[in-house]
This record gives sequence, C-alpha cells and structure tokens, in this order.
Amino acid sequence: MAFVKDLFDNNFIQYASYVIRDRAIPDLVDGLKPVQRRILHTLLEVDDGRFHKVANVVGQCMKYHPHGDASIYTALVNLANKELFIDKQGNFGNMYTGDSASAPRYIECRIRPFARSVLYNPKITQYVPSYDGRSQEPVQFRAKLPLVLILGAEGIAVGMSTRILSHNIREVIAAEKACLQGKPFKLYPDFPTGGLMDVSDYRDGLGKITVRAKLDTSDDKKIVITEIPYGSTTESLIDSVENAAKSGKIKIAAIHDYTADSVNIEIKLQRGVYTKDVVDALYAYTECEQSISCNLLVIRDNMPVLMTATDVIKYHAQQLVGVLKDELTVEKADLMDRLHARTLERIFIEERIYKNIETMKTAASVEKAVLDGFKPFRSELIRDVTHDDVEHLLKIPIRRISLYDINKNRQEVKTINARLKEIEKLLKHLTDYAVSWLEGIEAKLDAEKTKRRTKVTKFSAVDVKDVVKRDTPLKYDEKNGYLGTGVYGEEKLLITPYDRVFFVRRSGIYTVTEAPDKVFVGPGMWYCGFADKESLSKVLFTIIYRDPATKYVYVKRCRVDAYIMNRDYFFAPDGMEVLHVDTRKTFSFTVHFTKKPRVKVLSKTCRASEFAEKGLKAQGVRVEAREADSVTVQADTSRTAQKDTE
Repeated sequence: MAFVKDLFDNNFIQYASYVIRDRAIPDLVDGLKPVQRRILHTLLEVDDGRFHKVANVVGQCMKYHPHGDASIYTALVNLANKELFIDKQGNFGNMYTGDSASAPRYIECRIRPFARSVLYNPKITQYVPSYDGRSQEPVQFRAKLPLVLILGAEGIAVGMSTRILSHNIREVIAAEKACLQGKPFKLYPDFPTGGLMDVSDYRDGLGKITVRAKLDTSDDKKIVITEIPYGSTTESLIDSVENAAKSGKIKIAAIHDYTADSVNIEIKLQRGVYTKDVVDALYAYTECEQSISCNLLVIRDNMPVLMTATDVIKYHAQQLVGVLKDELTVEKADLMDRLHARTLERIFIEERIYKNIETMKTAASVEKAVLDGFKPFRSELIRDVTHDDVEHLLKIPIRRISLYDINKNRQEVKTINARLKEIEKLLKHLTDYAVSWLEGIEAKLDAEKTKRRTKVTKFSAVDVKDVVKRDTPLKYDEKNGYLGTGVYGEEKLLITPYDRVFFVRRSGIYTVTEAPDKVFVGPGMWYCGFADKESLSKVLFTIIYRDPATKYVYVKRCRVDAYIMNRDYFFAPDGMEVLHVDTRKTFSFTVHFTKKPRVKVLSKTCRASEFAEKGLKAQGVRVEAREADSVTVQADTSRTAQKDTE
C-alpha cells in the first residue's frame, strides 16, 4: 500500500507541476502560455508576408503542441483578437456579441512585424527539442515589453488560478519608461469593450475592480447601452435585463439589440416609468455592473509567484535593458567577424597572397602558404587567421578577385566601424537606449486603435437592498397558522426578498428569519415586524407571564437588541406560561386572582408604564404575591396614559 501511495503522490505532483507551468499559468518573461508561444513560433517560422489558412497554421503548430487542434485553434483566435501580434482575415468572431469565429479552413492570419521587433531574436533565445524530438521550440521569447499585462490572462491550475486583466499598451510603455527614468507610475486595466471602471480597490493587480456599462440616459423614456463591461457580451447582458424584468425587479416595455461594429442596445421603458427610476436597478440586478477579482499569478524562474503590476513593470524594465545589451553584444560580435573578413579579403587580394598557392600541391601546403602570406600584415588584423578564414578566402571566385573594388571594401569597413562605435556608445548608456527604443515602438502604434477604451472613474456600487422596493405582501393565515409571501390571509407587512422578519408565537417564543415564503408560526401570533436594527430597537415588548407552580403573575418590559438567525428564543424564563405579549407603550391590564375564603378583592388593574424597562435576560416584576387565574388586557385611554405615550 505504501508503494501505491508513493506512486500516486509522485504522479499527482508531476501532473500538478505540468498543469501549472506548461498549461494554465503564463510565464513572466514573455507573458505567454505554452500554446500561445508555440502559435507565434509557428507563425514566425512559416512567415512569407502572405496570409495563411488558420487550419494550416494549426496543423503546423501540432508538431510543437501535443494537446490537439481544438486548443490551438481557440488560443489562436483569442490571440488574434487581441490585435497585437497577428493580422487576421475573415470572421474571427465578435467580442461584443460573443459570436464565435468561422471554421479554421475559412479564415486566415499572418504574423505582424511588430511581433518580430518585440519577441523574435533567435540568436539570444534558448531553444529545446519539441515533444517528439524532431523540431526546436523556444523555452521563452525574450520579450521587450511586459506582455503579461498587455495581453492579460486567465487560467485554472491544480490548487491555484490566475486572472490578469489587460492593460493599455501605450500606458504600459509609459510606465516602463517612467520606471527606467526613476519616476513614479501607476497602471490600471483597460478593456477593448470600453465601459466605466472603478479601481479604488485594484491594489496594483491583487484586488478587484468594479465595471459598468456606459449608458446614454439623455431620453427620459429610453436607455441606450453604448459600451458593455468587461466579461459580458450583448447576449448575456440582454438576458440579464430580461430576467430582471420578468421577476419584476425592473420595469421595461421592450429591449432591442442593434449592435454591429459598436454596441447599441436600446431599452424602452413602461408608461409612467422614467430613466432616473431604472438606472440604479440596472446596475443592481443586471450585468450592467460587475465586480471582477484579480490575481496576478505568473511563472517566474520556473515557479508560480504572486506579483503586483508594479513588480512586473520593474522586472521587465530590467529585462529590456538586458535584452538590448545582449542584442548589441551579438551584433558587435557579428560586425567584428564581418570586419575581420573584409580585412582578410582586402589583404588577400591587394597583396596578391593568392599567387602563393599556385605552385602548392597539397591542401596543407596551400593553407600554410596563405597563413605565411598574412604574417607581415598581422598588425592590421583583428584576430589570428583560422582554418575557417582560410577556407573562406579560398572559396572567393576568380571573377570577384579580378573585379575587386577597393573603394567598396573601404566604404563597407567605414560603415562597420561607425556602427561599432555607435554600439560602444549605446552599451555605455543602456538605460537611455532602452527609453529611446520604447519611444520608437510607441511611435509605430496606431493612435486610434491603441487609445484607452475604458474610462477610469469612481462610483459607489449599487446595493440591491437600497434599490428594491417594499411591495411584496407578507400575509398571515390565522386559521392555519402560516406566515409568508405565498400565504393567503391578512396582510401584515410589505417586504422585499432581502428583509428579515421578526415574529412572536403564541407561546412567547420569538424568531428571526429571512423573508419567508411559507413558515408555520401557529395560531394567535402576537407580533410580526422587521428585524433590522433600526426598526427593532424602537419596539418595546411587554410580556405578562405566570409561574405554573405558584400561579404568581409577572410583568417584564424589554427590547431585543441581538439575535441569531433562525433560532428560537423565549421571552420569559424557562417553564413560565406566557399570557400576553404587547408592543404598545401604554395599556392597562387586569389580573384576576383565585377565589379564596374571606378575600374580597379578587382583581387588580395595572398600567404597563408603571413597570420599568429592563434587559432582555432580566426576570419579570411580580404583580402581587397571590395566585392568579387569568389576565385581561384593555387599551388605556386616560389622559395620563396619553401623556405617557407622548
């Protein structure tokens, strides 16, 4: 059994690790999940400037991604709809209505040059064999922008999940520039669907935001939704409005969807209902307002890590400097190789070193003749002549030697030296170079397509309890003892589905419940009212009860200041018999005593106001040390009573 348990534990850990790192959570370095990275790698591989059928791209990508074509197709469509790295042609769905894309054989795509400038540099990218060992795929692209914030991401793994909201690319670039320059910055999400957004609880990517639809309320009898909140489609939003109307929460006459390239949902109101009466209800009961939680979880150094948006910007600012440094270093090495090659060619041809090999009969003697020919010019060379250098020189065709242009060679050398000098200068000022690179990328962006869509504002979330009207009758069936909104009988209160109801049974037991549909309270219920703190604190309960052992009558006056929902409480001490419960401040009652020999006074009338108010758990005050048979209650209409009431 221990072996089986260890086997299951090890397999589960491997599975969990795989799902977290290789399926659900994006990598911080390039902001991509593995399937997205493989799609972009495939598009870069097959790129010839023309559009490719999505079906063909999916097929090509399957040699890197071992989880089937459906996941590749869905990820490709979602990535293309971000309109950042992929040009699309055909029906890729509608983000407003939620309509799906056409089949992969009907739509086409290609990689944008922007993707190459931000992601692609194979000379500084680490590659590993694909799952079948036939191809090479990148471990990560060394991205020059924090794509994890620009693209956003959602994913559920084993024991953890991520929800990263998308941000505006121009604002991300501005934040990264500010970070490099040591200036303060702040970042807030931005969504392509627009709408309004309250970021007061965003907490730098680890809190939540509240989003709202943008409403045109210029017409008193019509509301037009022009932008929808993130996470909704026109279809789901309309469904939520219709459901709220059917349940009586909002009053509308009709709703029409005219959405095409932009959102246009028209809500017509009923006669006598005006826009100002419906707006809050739309926010409270429909998808016109939503709360979205964020959880910025990424893979960093092969481990899942929670980060803030500020942390991501700081990390990528350093990464950009590192990537640019590596690119310059690689370019410098390439230029040095070119400069060395041009110098070798010039000396080889100008000094006629090739003449030295005419009489040589073996490969070794040929190579030695070339090497010996360069010895007088060692000071002009960048490095020693190698075997590969000799091979390169020996492959120069005779035609090129005879037509050799020394001026062209000198011009090329001059250009290389100028670039090398520029690279040296850039390497000494990498931060300034990184800022200028970001400015260059920003200049290439389409101003209209990359402007902020979602307006950052501040608004108070609409509480459903504040919007709903108390118009549902709570009725009591005296005969059968049922209380609730689904009961036929005497109307006690007008309530909402969110109210709590306080009621006292005939036995003196009181209970607080949510607005009941039908609950048994028994015949002769003493009291029914609202259980909110403000309403309940105003009610003074007078309880008249009798001790069955002594038959003494007691009076207790108190208020209810605390309770637990759906729990029964007894106003009187245990074992007592409750005779009457009243909520009037002033009334009179008569205690009828047991007849006994030589006792002439057999009753006593008291006013409730004569008894002091006590705590809920206090004992009652004994009326008199005499056995009582009953109590009768009447209204107190005296002037004194009226004064007490006032």
